[in-house]
Amino acid sequence: MRQPNFNQRGHGQRAQAGFQKVDKEKRQILWRLTKYVMRHYKFSCLAVMVCIGISSVTTLASTLFTRTLIDDYIVPLTQVDNPEYASLAQALFKLAIILLFGVVCSFTYNRLMINVSQGTLLRLRKALFEHMEKLPVSYFDSRSHGDVMSTYTNDVDTLRQMIGSSLPQVFNSIISLLVTFASMVVLSIPLTMVSIVMAIVMMVTTTKLGTRSRAFFKTQQQKLAEVNGFIEEMMTGQKVVKVFCHEEKAIRKFEKINEELRSSNYNANKIANIVMPVNGNLGNLGYVLIAVVGATVALSPVTSQLSPLTSHLTLGTIVAFLTLNKSFTQPISHLSQQINSVLNASVGAERVFALMDAEPETDKGSWVMKDGHWVLADDSQNAATSKPPVAIQGDVDFKDVEFSYVPEKQVLFDIDINTNPGQKIAFVGGTGAGKTTVINLINRFYDVQKGRILFDGIPINEIRKSSLRHCLGMVLQETHLFTGSVLDNIRYGRLDATDEECMAAAQLVGAHDFIRRLANGYHTMLNGDGGNLSQGERQLLAIARAAIANPPVLILDEATSSIDTRTETLVQRGMDSLMKGRTTFVIAHRLSTVRNSDMINVMDHGRIIEQGNHDQLLALKGKYYQLYTGDDSMLK
Repeated sequence: MRQPNFNQRGHGQRAQAGFQKVDKEKRQILWRLTKYVMRHYKFSCLAVMVCIGISSVTTLASTLFTRTLIDDYIVPLTQVDNPEYASLAQALFKLAIILLFGVVCSFTYNRLMINVSQGTLLRLRKALFEHMEKLPVSYFDSRSHGDVMSTYTNDVDTLRQMIGSSLPQVFNSIISLLVTFASMVVLSIPLTMVSIVMAIVMMVTTTKLGTRSRAFFKTQQQKLAEVNGFIEEMMTGQKVVKVFCHEEKAIRKFEKINEELRSSNYNANKIANIVMPVNGNLGNLGYVLIAVVGATVALSPVTSQLSPLTSHLTLGTIVAFLTLNKSFTQPISHLSQQINSVLNASVGAERVFALMDAEPETDKGSWVMKDGHWVLADDSQNAATSKPPVAIQGDVDFKDVEFSYVPEKQVLFDIDINTNPGQKIAFVGGTGAGKTTVINLINRFYDVQKGRILFDGIPINEIRKSSLRHCLGMVLQETHLFTGSVLDNIRYGRLDATDEECMAAAQLVGAHDFIRRLANGYHTMLNGDGGNLSQGERQLLAIARAAIANPPVLILDEATSSIDTRTETLVQRGMDSLMKGRTTFVIAHRLSTVRNSDMINVMDHGRIIEQGNHDQLLALKGKYYQLYTGDDSMLK
């Protein structure tokens, strides 16, 4: 005897459990979306439900009137020589009033759903953006910008289609099913049983096909995000693509991921699009069966005498029932027709809620900045502990700091740095030495795993992030300018700064001359990240933006790397004035920019291997000496 394959059976059970989990997750996501809509538009949704119910009832009334029209009016009128049409006209007039009321309700709920769908998307995008602004830098470091943008555009748009069209259609279909089923039972139980059998067949077909197509819809949304991300990368890196003549390679790669999107889209819609035709044919088959069974029962005197259930099948009843059967199977077909939208929306909602559920940046520090002092956020706690306000000095110390972005790979090892307020601290070293990571820890873009960072003697993780970052001014190697005037971009460092203060900051860093030469001076509009400016000019505006913030601590991450030698000489004078009295952390490849630093930290593979000022490090004749004497313009 052949032994059963327990591994195969276990695999089948796991697969079934997996499908059940997917279905459960899908239901939870759709239910969450429904609750989100209901929370903000409860009364509008209730009004929509009422209007849909009334519209369904009025439609049913016209169907049931068919039996009355045939049995009570048409048949009797054909049997008299002088028919009287007054009663028929009166009945038709009443029906017209009912149908007109149904049309008004249908118009009302469609208008309401436009408001509900657009209002929901407005709130959803607002909630997404507000939550995105609270996410840590690590979230964006691990995802492409195009993928995040796809959530705002494609995924949110799938929800618009579902909320504005699919949800009302689903509810309308359910109401129509219930009302129609009750009417069918009243007219004929045997014929109703035939309709139920066909309806079950249609629902099973829809469920089976829907389960298969959802996985493809999920892949489709992921591939769409990949396409958007790739296009975004190519747009921002277009100059690099052209310089290295990678146009053909970029086209081939785009064709590959675009084909993957087409394939996933095809597979998703290939299954989902056959649901409607299959159910339509099954509905037509049911219509024929009911017509045959009903006509046989109605015309056969034998069947009429066998059971009281079949004794009242008149011609009008059969015609009305056939119409009801269409009304019974049509909602099922409509539900199957919405499967694309529902499945697409469930995947889109999953991605939207994944962004909304992302863990925000924690900010539970007890110390805050107030009037140039560090104070405890809770005044009562301040009184209880008798801790006086601490004046902000800009003293930043590292004590045995270790850090890793991922647990498997440590980036920093035993970082010890002791500074005094107003000092200039430089970091030099090769690419990947850990210089930028140190800066990220000062900003609390990331928190250390071991050791401590002290800011004015206060553990940095006890300081409210918003207050900490108000004390920091930062100029990055890659500048980013916003759409707006030159003044607006400088004022971004301190929103309450006057025009005169912004101009003074520009003069301080040497940006005033080139700004004055622009078409509209300080009121020149910048677009496309300042694409109408040179890289050096954009860098000067970023430095002016840091100057207007007037922070006690300044961070310069290769701030002059994009400025030519002549401009650097001008900027350095302004930078020296800007750094005076401030604790300044400088990352530089050009050793000429850090020679006057109070402390130079030479980093290698996450460790500080040498520490001291320029003369002290030269005297050591170590790594810094090799770098300085070998090539004082660029670290290798």
